Amino acid sequence: MSNDNRSQVRRWFDEVWCQKRTEAIDELMAPDALGHGLGEGGAPTQGTEEFKAFHQKFCRAFPDLQIQVDEVLAERDLTAVRFTATGHHTGEGLDLPPTGRPVSFTGMVFSRWHEGQLVEGWNLIDFPAMQQQLLPP
Repeated sequence: MSNDNRSQVRRWFDEVWCQKRTEAIDELMAPDALGHGLGEGGAPTQGTEEFKAFHQKFCRAFPDLQIQVDEVLAERDLTAVRFTATGHHTGEGLDLPPTGRPVSFTGMVFSRWHEGQLVEGWNLIDFPAMQQQLLPP
């Protein structure tokens, strides 16, 4: 089970974030999944539609966003991922006009899987570091 989940979480970051395949969200995420730390003010997202809104907003702001999975741990129905994200802020979506600036920030996601689908994720993303890079010099 843990090796399957390890493969699924790598697929999640590759297809959902790097390839921006929205249909992969429906394939890899349970319809009622919780995404802690992704909604407004850090509130959880509930279900695929709320996650897709977050995903679309973020991908619109960083159309060239790439996620490098730095490390994956898997045990039973849980995975832990440490990642580095890079991209350029060339689009709308973050409540500020595009700056064209490059960003690099890190994050960790602890996820629970059931029958190959993500059912709950706890996200700790260094949004302050990302925002600092977008501020005028």
